[in-house]
Amino acid sequence: MSTPVNLDPKLLEILVCPLTHTSLRYDKEANELISDAAGLAYPIREGIPIMLIDEARKIDA
Repeated sequence: MSTPVNLDPKLLEILVCPLTHTSLRYDKEANELISDAAGLAYPIREGIPIMLIDEARKIDA
């Protein structure tokens, strides 16, 4: 897991899940962007959100 960083709130407003095109929420502890609609968690590596479905982790509902 990478070190948590402060994610720019404006960036969070712009980014959407590439699968569902819905809003994301930031999980600071896990350093991930969460798509509740898709049940996926997108990692943030070195401050860069990795918005690839193949890189996302499935989360339990």
